[in-house]
Amino acid sequence: MSEYTKINLSDVTDLAPQFGMQAMGEARFARQQLGAEKIGLTYYRMNGGNRVGFGHTHSEVEEAYVVLSGSGRFKVQDDIFGVVPRDVVYVAPNAIRAWEAGEEGMELLAFGGHAEGDAEMTQGWWTD
Repeated sequence: MSEYTKINLSDVTDLAPQFGMQAMGEARFARQQLGAEKIGLTYYRMNGGNRVGFGHTHSEVEEAYVVLSGSGRFKVQDDIFGVVPRDVVYVAPNAIRAWEAGEEGMELLAFGGHAEGDAEMTQGWWTD
């Protein structure tokens, strides 16, 4: 195994179309291409005014989200709050979460531990 891996996120396959989420923007899951076993890293580019179509939780994995550009809102449990560039949102395991982009869109990185089969999706969780 190599001591390091260098990739460009543009070279990671955008899986949003595969899951019918192309209107949302991009979702590039980099863990496997990095060769990582215990961490996950995902790049999201959210089109303006779009929201992830589901909430999700993890039973073991904690995550952090870093807003790179744009703005939007997160919903964690029952709290809804705005985010701007350089904001970091930590979410504990078992807390349900989702996010949406403001009118200008939003780019963010999500990272945390990786545990196979640990995520549970809840469709239509954030409605307002």
